[in-house]
Amino acid sequence: MTAPLAERLAGIMGCAVTRIAPLGGGCIADVRRAMMADGRDVVVKRGAGAESALAIEGRMLSYLAEHTALPVPTVHFAADDLLVMDYIPSGDPITPAAEADAAMHLAALHGIGNGTFGFSWPTVIGGLQQPNDPNPSWRDFFRDRRLLYMGRAAVDAGRLPAPTFRRLEKLCANLSRWIGDTSTPSLIHGDLWTGNILIRHDKLVGVVDPALYFADAEIELAFSTLFGTFGDSFFARYAELRPIAAGFFEERRDLYNLYPLLVHVRLFGGTYVNAVERTLNKFGF
Repeated sequence: MTAPLAERLAGIMGCAVTRIAPLGGGCIADVRRAMMADGRDVVVKRGAGAESALAIEGRMLSYLAEHTALPVPTVHFAADDLLVMDYIPSGDPITPAAEADAAMHLAALHGIGNGTFGFSWPTVIGGLQQPNDPNPSWRDFFRDRRLLYMGRAAVDAGRLPAPTFRRLEKLCANLSRWIGDTSTPSLIHGDLWTGNILIRHDKLVGVVDPALYFADAEIELAFSTLFGTFGDSFFARYAELRPIAAGFFEERRDLYNLYPLLVHVRLFGGTYVNAVERTLNKFGF
């Protein structure tokens, strides 16, 4: 247990720290579990100042707590270099019953609307900035603020080849083939991979690491399949609550998953570039 961290936590929580132990998760910050003398457990994330965007992460969690019924940990402190929030006991597998429970929570979240796409302030995904300048057109927002923005960021970081970006630009110029302009803005979590889903006793007990904005909810559904987070049980229950339009699984799912793939290209490069190129091949670009 590092003395400076324990002292800082004691000041934040108003209670002495008895133990600090490593906790799995987090690609942009050191994550630990701290046991307090009064019996409370908290999660502590430490990052390298503003680059880690922990203050924005805490702000997003607080927004979800205030404006939605989605289960999220209570935030006790959020700054660029430190985030302290409640520890939520979890770790059970995502069973079919858990998928169905998660579907009810996500359908309710997606039922929260807004007059435009984007958000009232920039958010982050994996520590990367997400520009959220409002736009009444989902197709234009997805093109400019998601695909082209993250594609350029990946090129600038030396992770995405320029010829691949030019192919992406051609796809973006033809988005109207697959995406109409009648979408309704829905609040989305924005980063629904398995590590951000907390399950206990077949129930969704928490979600962490949000990447909030108002979007066509299909982009959230797509992301939930990219790394196998949810499957048939989730989609069967979700569709009972919010019908899924024809063509999602056949075409739009892969189109929307270009965005998280570009995020992973920007962060890690490597085989994710191949995944982007396979998607571009599928759509003829």
